[in-house]
Amino acid sequence: MPVLPDLQAALDRIRAAVNASAPLPDGRQLDGWLIYDFQGLNPHARTVLGLRDAFLTRRYFVWVPAQGTPTLIHHRIEGGTWRTLAAGADLNFLPYSAHTELDAHLSALLSGKRGALEYSPNGAVPYVSRVDAGTLERLRAAGFGPHSSADLLQGFTVWGEGDLEAHGRAVAVLMDAKDAAYQLIHERLKAGQPVSELEVQAVIMQRIGAAGMSAGHPVNVSFAGHAADPHYEPSEDNHATLQAGQCVLIDLWAQEPGRPFGDVTWVGHAGEPGADYLHAWDAVAGARDAGLKLMRERLGQAAQNGGQELEGWEVDRAARTVIEQAGLGEFFTHRLGHNLGVQIHGSGANLDDLETHDTRRLLPGQAVTIEPGVYVQAQGFGIRSEVNLLITPQGPLLTTPVQARPFVLGVGEWDAVRAAGLGES
Repeated sequence: MPVLPDLQAALDRIRAAVNASAPLPDGRQLDGWLIYDFQGLNPHARTVLGLRDAFLTRRYFVWVPAQGTPTLIHHRIEGGTWRTLAAGADLNFLPYSAHTELDAHLSALLSGKRGALEYSPNGAVPYVSRVDAGTLERLRAAGFGPHSSADLLQGFTVWGEGDLEAHGRAVAVLMDAKDAAYQLIHERLKAGQPVSELEVQAVIMQRIGAAGMSAGHPVNVSFAGHAADPHYEPSEDNHATLQAGQCVLIDLWAQEPGRPFGDVTWVGHAGEPGADYLHAWDAVAGARDAGLKLMRERLGQAAQNGGQELEGWEVDRAARTVIEQAGLGEFFTHRLGHNLGVQIHGSGANLDDLETHDTRRLLPGQAVTIEPGVYVQAQGFGIRSEVNLLITPQGPLLTTPVQARPFVLGVGEWDAVRAAGLGES
């Protein structure tokens, strides 16, 4: 039986976000927040309204003004559903059947209003831009002035009570699975026996499942040139067997149901790596550490004395500069990191000055990954080092171990290999 939402609490939280929002460029405040969805096109609508698994098939609009009673525009066929969902909430209902009736409601409610909407000018932040172009045209025709809800949504991406502990349990499982995977590779190489990407992947997935957690889909185990494809996944039709002198990249993630993910990447090499690989590793590790350093300095200062806040693009730029200065900038082909939550790629601020110029602030309660990478297909290797951080009121908290150097696999005892790869940053 689905749990009914506390819609009144959600509306109150939305109103508070509107009233706490920064003024518009002309100094005026937002008049409210318009939340629109049709069959899940805007997943943020269900998040901020707390609707979860509600069965809704028609367009709806919820206008939450800075002052006054919120209004729901809904199709008559779903009137009973909405009355159930909104039981106890202070809410005006405007039903429609015909599209002309819908337009009349929109004009009467929104004409002359300027409000937040899941829209991003020029699609600059696609994680926010969820209202389709046709609906945007319809709203403008009704006299509504849309402004991006990007900053308002930030407050709905924060971790809640018990999330850090659940994330910590996921990280512990991932570290155990990572060690089991690399130990398998190490022991097979020492014994002169083959080991495939699929075998290693199966070890990881078994550990995740045995802990009662889920990855959502199979994790990334990449050998040699496959590691130069950042989102490669082995399959029955396309997988490799490791050879001496090749690299290994393992990207693995997991979550407890309904709780934030852990998401990490560790690398190794079958035998001692060469100079080019080590040069790339030094650049990746240096970029990772530069991002960590900037977050600790700026967010720590902001927590202590109200210093300058930090935007996502700035962390990407600090890390990317390190890789560019190493002459490898063209091989770092993705953003530095992503928002991390119940969705592995969450909707909060990303660490990105490449795919987008993400000017959203990094706020307490949000979590991010830092995961610089260098992918050189011509030389048959890819390297990424990924850690997770939760931003607390005191500054960033590193929630995952940091790899100190790549595992040198097939040489010596596993315990010594593992110890050499561990470190703190």
